[in-house]
Amino acid sequence: MKINPFENLPNQKLRYYPLSSLALKSYDKYQTDPYSKTRIILMNGTEFESNWFYHQFARHCSNNELRREIAEIRRVEQQQQKRISSLKPINESILETTLSYEQLAIDLTAILAKREKDFSVKNQLDFALLEDFDHLYRFTNLLELDEKENYKNLVGSYTEIMPGRPTVSEHRHPFDDIRKPVNFMLANPITKMNVNIITAAEQQTMNYYMNVGSFYKNEKGRKIYSEIAMIEEQHVSGYESLKDPNSTWLECALMHEYTECYLYYSCYRDETDKYLKVLWEQHYQDELIHLKKIAELLYKYEGKHYQEVLITLEFPELLSFKENKDYIREVLKGIRLTSQRENYIDVSALAKNNTFDLYQKQAVRNPSSSPSHKVIELHISKHGEDFRFETAPHPEKALRDRKVDNICIGREKDC
Repeated sequence: MKINPFENLPNQKLRYYPLSSLALKSYDKYQTDPYSKTRIILMNGTEFESNWFYHQFARHCSNNELRREIAEIRRVEQQQQKRISSLKPINESILETTLSYEQLAIDLTAILAKREKDFSVKNQLDFALLEDFDHLYRFTNLLELDEKENYKNLVGSYTEIMPGRPTVSEHRHPFDDIRKPVNFMLANPITKMNVNIITAAEQQTMNYYMNVGSFYKNEKGRKIYSEIAMIEEQHVSGYESLKDPNSTWLECALMHEYTECYLYYSCYRDETDKYLKVLWEQHYQDELIHLKKIAELLYKYEGKHYQEVLITLEFPELLSFKENKDYIREVLKGIRLTSQRENYIDVSALAKNNTFDLYQKQAVRNPSSSPSHKVIELHISKHGEDFRFETAPHPEKALRDRKVDNICIGREKDC
């Protein structure tokens, strides 16, 4: 069934939620489906992205009438974000929530990569996927050490837990995380949507780790959050550089609102929890009002019809969360890759004095002391092996030994 949101744009004005409805009933961390949790994190990140986009818009706009219009939309986006954020239960720890963040990063990236038409965007998605995959493995080992919570309560059996590209191998020079931007006027609608969605999702993860890491209860946890937060910053740099820098502020705003409509409708169709399904439908109706408002502002201030920007009005294939184990196992073949400017290259093929090695020598220095490695080392020391959830042996032979944490693959030429 094809959905064109512009066919059902409501005539009503923006509506505000009463303060009493901003804190909603939290989900049960033991009973709620893991993919319901990932949808909550996805939409929280989407609303965060929208809020900060509109703040940046306001800071680069001199027209107070236009700034009032976007402030009104931003206020409702803020209310939506508060409602979604309040769904997290009080008894869910920082680390438990983190596993859901990484599951979202893994499965969302895989879903987007599988449908991506632009090879440069797909390559970036696959490249970062292997790094988020490794983060889930390391945070789960930390969970086993510190909280002894059953990972199945958090991520179910949808996502395997085993090493990806080792986190210590992911630290790259800032020059090597910048990609070639996509021309949104020529790009496939799926590509434009994918870039918007993944940038918001990774930015949310980066912000979460930046802020919660210092609240962790011990030093090993604080340190691993600091290390992985740096990688998430790299991911945001890579994804945001794919965005079209030639789009105007109002063109970007239209794409933001269209993306929000698409995601809320996808969540509504995909959701299994009746309570959350109602919420996604409510917010979808809100976003239709925002979409109409921005379309009007685009015409008023730039003289452009919304179809000039979006080209195709119908939603592309809806986003639906499903396991991606086979796809991820295939992508793991690229575990030895690093990036060099806009390209991806096996570390064994790097020339002398390359920026990757130079940065590694400064930022990593002694890889065996990196927090991401120490967590696995501690788990092996305590339990005799690392923690994993595998449905078959690891596709990379060098990473099958559960009594040793391989921290040279993807980093050293002769590994």
